[in-house]
Amino acid sequence: MGLSYALPAALPYAVRREATSGAEPQDDPAVSDGDLIRRVARMDADAFEVLYRRFARPVFGLALRRLGDRMKAEDAVQDTFAAVWRSARTFKPERGAGAPWLYAVARNAIVDRSRNRSEPPAESPDLPSDEPGPDERAEASYISWRVHRALESLPQNEREVIELAYYAGLSQSEVASFLGIPLGTVKTRTRAGLGRLADLLDGELR
Repeated sequence: MGLSYALPAALPYAVRREATSGAEPQDDPAVSDGDLIRRVARMDADAFEVLYRRFARPVFGLALRRLGDRMKAEDAVQDTFAAVWRSARTFKPERGAGAPWLYAVARNAIVDRSRNRSEPPAESPDLPSDEPGPDERAEASYISWRVHRALESLPQNEREVIELAYYAGLSQSEVASFLGIPLGTVKTRTRAGLGRLADLLDGELR
């Protein structure tokens, strides 16, 4: 498809040179995406290159489907990984796996590319604030914590499709493309996982 594996130009020059000056780092499947992101947070250029090679193509595919333009899609890939380098330290493994976090970063980059930056933002009328109050924020935080704990108890194959769909915002067909499994399998795992979640959370969130 013509996607370059050149590291994003937004990276510091010294890091790009370090990552490309020696032998190509090996991608060990035993090393999780989250482990790579944590290493990137420590400015590990080799870990960043492995992460880039794992995700550049699927992120490009996602961007191309949503933007419909190859140049914009390639730019969105570069924006995504420049943002990953800058914000890897914000990744919290206790909140979920690495792939959904990275896809959330990608989704933001794609949305930014889809906006018409030349249009000034429209002024909105003064309206009463709909920001949640302290009680609502506390309840939302508790619910989020319970859902995350329940997700951890799901089988991995069910948990990953739900995380990619609900945390990273991927459609079921995009989840299937990323995981390399049939769409029907994604639907089956999603139904099963949501059923287990409903059973686990029944009575606690009423």
